[in-house]
Amino acid sequence: MSTEAPPSGKKQAQVATETLDEVVVRFAGDSGDGMQLTGTQFTSTSARLGNDLATLPDFPAEIRAPAGTLPGVSAFQVRIADYDIHTPGHRPDVLIAMNPAALKKSIADLKPNGILIANTDEFKAGNLKKAGYEVNPLEDDSLAGYRVHTAEITTMTMRALEDSPLDGRAKNRSKNFFALGMVYWLFSRPMDTSIAWLEKKFKNRPEIAEANVMAMKAGFNFCDITQIFQTRYEVDPAQLPPGTYRNIMGNSAVSMGLIAASRRSGLPLFLGSYPITPASDILHELSRYKTFGVTTFQAEDEIAAVCASIGAAFGGALAVTTTSGPGLALKAEAINLAMIVELPLVICNVQRGGPSTGLPTKTEQSDLLQAMFGRNGESPMPVVAASSPSDSFDATLEACRIATKYMVPVILLTDGYIANGSEPWLLPKVEDLPDLRVDFWTDAEGFAPYRRDEKTLARPWAIPGTPGLEHRVGGLEKEDISGNVSYDPDNHQRMTDLRAAKVAGIADDIPELEVHGDVDAPILILGWGSTHGSITGGVNIMRAAGQKVARAHLRHLNPFPRNLGEVLSRFDHVLVPEMNGGQLALLLQGRYLKKIDSFCKVEGKPFFRDEIIQKVKEITGSEHVN
Repeated sequence: MSTEAPPSGKKQAQVATETLDEVVVRFAGDSGDGMQLTGTQFTSTSARLGNDLATLPDFPAEIRAPAGTLPGVSAFQVRIADYDIHTPGHRPDVLIAMNPAALKKSIADLKPNGILIANTDEFKAGNLKKAGYEVNPLEDDSLAGYRVHTAEITTMTMRALEDSPLDGRAKNRSKNFFALGMVYWLFSRPMDTSIAWLEKKFKNRPEIAEANVMAMKAGFNFCDITQIFQTRYEVDPAQLPPGTYRNIMGNSAVSMGLIAASRRSGLPLFLGSYPITPASDILHELSRYKTFGVTTFQAEDEIAAVCASIGAAFGGALAVTTTSGPGLALKAEAINLAMIVELPLVICNVQRGGPSTGLPTKTEQSDLLQAMFGRNGESPMPVVAASSPSDSFDATLEACRIATKYMVPVILLTDGYIANGSEPWLLPKVEDLPDLRVDFWTDAEGFAPYRRDEKTLARPWAIPGTPGLEHRVGGLEKEDISGNVSYDPDNHQRMTDLRAAKVAGIADDIPELEVHGDVDAPILILGWGSTHGSITGGVNIMRAAGQKVARAHLRHLNPFPRNLGEVLSRFDHVLVPEMNGGQLALLLQGRYLKKIDSFCKVEGKPFFRDEIIQKVKEITGSEHVN
């Protein structure tokens, strides 16, 4: 396709402009095509324009899958809107396919009459074969149900960079910014944010920044000159509560929450971690905050990481360890040590598809029972779950509050969907953050390492080296109050009961479960973790269509909110969607003897609101929702 302007004197046709309330865009290509970066830039620009948004990055599991193959496809989906949204959407309105494999993997999701932008340079015989196409789908009728727009993206990128000093391979890597320029034109987005980012990112390699800016402008101008699209679209800013917002990913929100907890408690923050997908970014992020009193320790393995964190807790730090499911399994024995010693420790488990190595770049909620029971002996621990990227900040603060107040290790659950997804986050005011100040025990007179607070049952936090507060810690059972090693059966029973009572008593220190929607509805949709967005979106649609339905969401999974049993008893049906085999449903049925409609999904993908709506229709027989 030519990028030249029409002949002098020939007037271009007028391009129509249409305003949308929302749009879902998916960038898809080979894992080396920069789709995550492209999607992130489109997201950042949309955030600056005031749109509400939610993202869904989709990484290949292989470090470098064979180019052009289905396992090597990397995608980034973003939904932008002029109103408050809760999910990144299900089916995209626009698909950018950089090669045949990207098209093959995503085309079934594209909405009917959706816009497809395809890079024709990559639709060659070899790539078509790798993707499983016998004929070129751009040349037959298989895409007749979509608005197909083709462009020689690679060729035009190389042409735009003819005068660049970069080599051919480096020039080729700029084609994602050509595609980004096209999408910026299509959705009336300015390029300023991405230009500023490129200039800052490559300030020491200005030729790279310049090449990507040139490619982006070439893509933008290509659409402007050729009028490949007959319509441009706009999405107005969302009417969100006033304040300062930033676009934040779940792992970043956890990091910010830990730093905030450190500052509000007055404790130095120590992170002992071993890199593991998808939790590694927390380690990377916190390593940049040494000036805030943050110490990060990248250990040689998961066991060393958690043991170092236990040592830091013993020494008086706000101690944290981060991992995913396989790492949590390795940490189990040491976590039990923290439990019996009764030291505050936050264990952040960013769940991924399992078992074993499983689906390391995909999402799942399958570690709930592991968090509850994945240790030997009677070892109850509080479990807190974040529900969205921005909520990860508050959930992290809550985990730190419980750990330090009750002298107990706490498991914080997020997942790959939350960790890598992003959304606008309203920056909180410092004065609104919880007061987490800690009082160490300093008085030698009357000190006993297991003399408990009457209300919280927490034992004293005594820092080693404090005169008169010498005491022993370790995995052997301790005598009540004195802390001496004890094999007495009655003492073991008492200590076991006390540790359980301490965790159970936290139920009096957390909010009651709040029900949203119709209190007289026949069905309650109860979720935990990252199902929050799809449940909320689905319930909003159903209620707008006249369906009576209620929803509630659990942040505290151990102990449960004290009114949970009463809430469950009020509804004929309780639907629990979760990305596992029904783990929360099992816990609820065992605890409250209430029949639960378990809705399970273990595809490595999050729930979508349409799935929730369809399931409610099956259970209630409602025909009011379409």
